Amino acid sequence: MTAQAQENKEYPAIERWVQEVSALTQPDRVVYCDGSEREKDALIAEALQTGELIELNQSRLPGCYLHRSAPHDVARTEHLTFIATNREVDAGPTNNWMAPDAARAKLTPLFAGAMRGRTMYVVPFLMGPPGSRFSKVGVEITDSKYVVLNMRIMTRVGQVALDHLTRTGDDFTRCLHSLGDLSPDRRFIVHFPETNAVWSIGSGYGGNALLGKKCLALRIASWLAREEGWLAEHMLLIGVQNPQGELRHIAAAFPSACGKTNLAMLQPPASMPGWTVQTIGDDIAWLRPGDDGRLWAVNPEAGFFGVVPGTSRKTNANASEMI
Repeated sequence: MTAQAQENKEYPAIERWVQEVSALTQPDRVVYCDGSEREKDALIAEALQTGELIELNQSRLPGCYLHRSAPHDVARTEHLTFIATNREVDAGPTNNWMAPDAARAKLTPLFAGAMRGRTMYVVPFLMGPPGSRFSKVGVEITDSKYVVLNMRIMTRVGQVALDHLTRTGDDFTRCLHSLGDLSPDRRFIVHFPETNAVWSIGSGYGGNALLGKKCLALRIASWLAREEGWLAEHMLLIGVQNPQGELRHIAAAFPSACGKTNLAMLQPPASMPGWTVQTIGDDIAWLRPGDDGRLWAVNPEAGFFGVVPGTSRKTNANASEMI
């Protein structure tokens, strides 16, 4: 245990869950993540030493590193992604369903001892703006440094999440992830909406392993939204302002690989002087009707996870600049 572990004693719901998962997965050590720059530097140094990261040319690409995914683990595995609800109809017509008891019976043996010889990281994270009553807290337990480093980019990690949790008790999404042995035969991503939990094993790919992204922000959030009277949608968000200073916001839904990110990062051409586009979000939007009768939206993520085949300076200059 680190010193940070002792500090989390004031969050007994997290501590009880960590002890439960630790007993099941049997890691060599447990580290509570605080989101600090010092922590990031230490994780990068460790990952460079183990070969999990490869340092790129720091004079040309400062702060950039290469992480190589396993060749058989480079995409979301939709056929192994399940919604585990008591009633099959509640999983929705486009999702795979598994009964909760069957899911736990199938996955528990896979998690048993899965973190032996590894470090178990406890990552509290916030989806949505700090201080907003609409934001949601998750805690991801993972044995992947890559996941920790990317959760820092995609979400708001550390005390900012715990500060929100103190106002909401133990109302957080329990996100359990292990690389396992990366075998597709032992790979599952299972959502338990009725108990606000996600279990993922056997994959290190972002969409399967960064459990704040599709798993919480879209799938679990869709359930929470139905219960609370809002919507979680697969939509980009942009603001478009004309030369007269009139600003309009657009939320748009596109299936994967149809150009959401490119549109979200649009740059007006030279033929449209005075027009500007604000990038608010490229993937997920949480929408609520406001007291003024208008529909309001927020991007619950803090960063971008881009899959960019075909992307270039010509098709998406902003993405290229960001990278």
